[in-house]
Amino acid sequence: MIFDFHTHTFFSDGVNSPIELIRCAHSFGYKAIAITDHVSYSNIDEVIVGVVKDCKLAQKFWDIIAIPGVELTNVPAKSIKDMAKYAKENGAKVVVVHGQTIVEPVEEKTNFFALCSEYVDILAHPGMITEAEVKLAVKNDIYLELTKRQGHCLSNGLVTKLSLKHDAKLLINSDAHSHNDLYKGDFQKKLALSAGIGKEIVDEIIFSNSEKFLKKISV
Repeated sequence: MIFDFHTHTFFSDGVNSPIELIRCAHSFGYKAIAITDHVSYSNIDEVIVGVVKDCKLAQKFWDIIAIPGVELTNVPAKSIKDMAKYAKENGAKVVVVHGQTIVEPVEEKTNFFALCSEYVDILAHPGMITEAEVKLAVKNDIYLELTKRQGHCLSNGLVTKLSLKHDAKLLINSDAHSHNDLYKGDFQKKLALSAGIGKEIVDEIIFSNSEKFLKKISV
């Protein structure tokens, strides 16, 4: 049973159509997948419309929770709140913000403004996140991400350390850009353990947090 709330399709820089990625996820044993393509105001409307259609199609015929979402990527930090609100009002069930990964020139304060918004659900690959920002995530019930994505995953250890210290909620996402990037078997668990999550709580982090997240977004 796999939960994954951050993936991409050909609506941004991924390989597959939404329905194809969902089908592959279903075959790999996924219980839930969110399709969260990179957006800003230039493409947010068309992306949401297309993804909503394929998520509805998948759920009609297959036993998988398919969730339409977006990832606000490299947008001005101060625009995050309004853009996230717009996404939610227009059909996105999940709003991910592309955090301050150490391998891309994301604007300073992106983590902060994302964590201040009641419309943001997940801060993805937040890079060198601070203790103050982790505390803000706890206060505003925003989930932090551990990622499989090359480069972005380099800060997983820090994110784990500070999240466990302050009891922030973690999600183990793939940031898949192809069906080949999706989780298979027990690799999600291996990634969590490698990031520093103890064996005694790894199932709670992976499964309980995912179930709580589904309730949070009312799916």
